[in-house]
Amino acid sequence: MSETDTARKVSGEDEVVDLCRDLIRIDTSNYGDHSGPGERAAAEYVAEKLAEVGLEPRIIESHPGRASTVARIEGEDPSRPALLIHGHTDVVPASADDWTHHPFSGEIADGCVWGRGAVDMKDMDAMTLAVVRDRLRSGRRPPRDVVLAFLADEEAGGTYGARHLVDRHPDLFEGVTEAIGEVGGFSFTVNENLRLYLVETAQKGMHWMRLTVEGTAGHGSMTNHDNAITELCEAVGRLGRHTWPVRVTKTVRSFLDELSDALGTPLDPEDMEATLAKLGGIAKMIGATLRNSAAPTMLGAGYKVNVIPGQATAHVDGRFLPGYEEEFLADLDRLLGPRVRREDVHADKALETSFDGDLVDAMQSALRAEDPIARAVPYMLSGGTDAKSFDDLGIRCFGFAPLKLPPELDFAGMFHGVDERVPVDGLKFGVRVLDRFLDES
Repeated sequence: MSETDTARKVSGEDEVVDLCRDLIRIDTSNYGDHSGPGERAAAEYVAEKLAEVGLEPRIIESHPGRASTVARIEGEDPSRPALLIHGHTDVVPASADDWTHHPFSGEIADGCVWGRGAVDMKDMDAMTLAVVRDRLRSGRRPPRDVVLAFLADEEAGGTYGARHLVDRHPDLFEGVTEAIGEVGGFSFTVNENLRLYLVETAQKGMHWMRLTVEGTAGHGSMTNHDNAITELCEAVGRLGRHTWPVRVTKTVRSFLDELSDALGTPLDPEDMEATLAKLGGIAKMIGATLRNSAAPTMLGAGYKVNVIPGQATAHVDGRFLPGYEEEFLADLDRLLGPRVRREDVHADKALETSFDGDLVDAMQSALRAEDPIARAVPYMLSGGTDAKSFDDLGIRCFGFAPLKLPPELDFAGMFHGVDERVPVDGLKFGVRVLDRFLDES
């Protein structure tokens, strides 16, 4: 038997776990300052895996070490609009001392692959590679062109990844009208007869901001009624303790209606305590999509204990619902007060699309074929993804990285959390669903 014949017998399910482990072992930590060690190595790894099955991937480096990989698969009917599958290879940093298994080991334990990026989002990168490699080894081209993008810098806003490609290389996405990416397609078990799969159709916008207060510097032993730290801390305290009003968007309303039908009980968005209590492990994720939010995340001031500094700063992660940016900014300035200077570190829009069309039908069909009790439902992501950049090209974006999860797994807690892990069976399930999805999309 030739090496080629042997390779053809390797299925996507056979290699998805090893692909995921390999990717996790490449430390692609993104510190937001170009100090991360591995995005270029990850881009080269992906390019090699794509080239092995006959594609001609391009590695595009926006800054030394900040590399993305893009390839196009020619479909059976190139005249049809193309589909984009995008994923990012960077991850947030992790401290090994906090983890049960080293975050960059790709350890397999308790039926899961452990490591930073296991769910955000090297699992989807691996599933995409596995499906594409399997299809091309066996000569099964997709019905239409598919563009693959494995991107740098998503965890810091995408400036050196998706944003760079959209601004500088839009030709790579010529003809693309729809896309799938991260944080969607995962399961929520309602009961033994129904599993909901949450497909992301909307995401909150962002204002990552720096707050600054100028005060009067002086000796720490002197009375000072113009202390920058005091003023800033009071403003940050007001912001951090503020309860933002509930705003039910179209997507959240659709999700609550679907869930109400699934549970057979009304869900009242005006009584969110009772509603969220019925959502189990996804309550935190869904709860964050009901309001604008502003979380203080960093503070900085001073250089010596007996010196009152002339300036104090804070950083805030602000998120706003689709259609509520103006209200968010007005509320923010009212809470902060006139002494606080606010400036954006990174800002991006909110997104929302409808839950309909042939692509949604393909998701539903592919899920049900592998899980007879599956029902796909729309939901809003409280964070943001590279879809914000691709939306600027007129591409309709969905979060669809299919995973069938055990009910006891705290999936929402895996994102940027300690002991991030993905079930081995979930990876194989995702390969099967994505393969069917490509056939039907």
